[in-house]
Formats: sequence, C-alpha cells, structure tokens
Amino acid sequence: MARPDKAAAVAELVDAFRSSNAAVLTEYRGLTVAQLKQLRRSLGENAQYAVVKNTLTKIAANEAGISSLDDLFNGPTAVAFVTGDPVESAKGLRDFAKENPNLVIKGGVLDGKALSADEIKKLADLESREVLLSKLAGAFKGKQSQAASLFQALPSKLVRTVDALRAKQDEQGGAE
Repeated sequence: MARPDKAAAVAELVDAFRSSNAAVLTEYRGLTVAQLKQLRRSLGENAQYAVVKNTLTKIAANEAGISSLDDLFNGPTAVAFVTGDPVESAKGLRDFAKENPNLVIKGGVLDGKALSADEIKKLADLESREVLLSKLAGAFKGKQSQAASLFQALPSKLVRTVDALRAKQDEQGGAE
C-alpha cells in the first residue's frame, strides 16, 4: 500500500494537472536556487513551477488522463503548471532558457494535446491573447466599415441609375 505522504503528493499533482491549461516539463540540472527563483518570477502570476519526483508525477499525469508525457520523465524534472495565458509562460521559459542554457524544455501538454519542445518555442513566438483579440476586433471593425459603405453605395448607385434613365427618357421624349 502507498505511503500517505506519497498518496497526498500524487493527489496534489493530479489536481495541478487537471486545473491547469498547460503543463511544461523542463530539466533544471545545473541551475542555482537563485536562478530557479528568478525563473518562477519570469513565468508570470498564472504559472506555478515545481520541482517534482518523476515517478510520482508520471503516476499523477496518468491519473489526470495525460499519458503522452511518459517518455519525458527522466533526469531532474520540474513542471510549470500554467493556469492563465500559456503564451506568456512559454515566453518566460524561452527567454530564461536563452539566458541560462542549463534550463532545457523537454515538452509539455496544452489543453490535453502533447507538445514537443519545438512546439512550445513556437507557442512562445505567438502574441498574447489580448493582442490577438484586439487584432481580431480591429479586423471585424474594418469589415463592418466596408459593409456599411457597400450598403450605402447601393442605394446611391440606384438613384444615379434612375436619374440617368429619366434624363435619357426626357431627351428621347423631347427629340420626338
């Protein structure tokens, strides 16, 4: 039977996997405590960075329905559980890894889909959710303006066509 402390740790990790939008696995070998503290700050408010035991985390991930990470649980592993914008946390990890090559991004999961290290780096290259939403809103506003001018143009074109027909009829009527 499992020890109560290990069972509690697994339950806590299962909750963390289920409540997060994304989880990113990293290898932190060679980083100092001060660097880990700096990394936690760079991830933002909506991410929790935890150094974990591979066996317990693998069990917790499987209990949470995530079996795609099984191959990544080797060596010293830490997990960034992201509850907010995954792009912000991915940028924090990428930027920190550039400055500190000892941090290696192994892979992760986003909304239940497995991500490779390269896909996480591509995610970091995206703009934040707010910027993307504002660009989308701007595109919609532009399309609405185009539609409004199109709808305004149709009646005025109709009026000009009717006036041209009336003028042509007047010319034909006056010429007879």
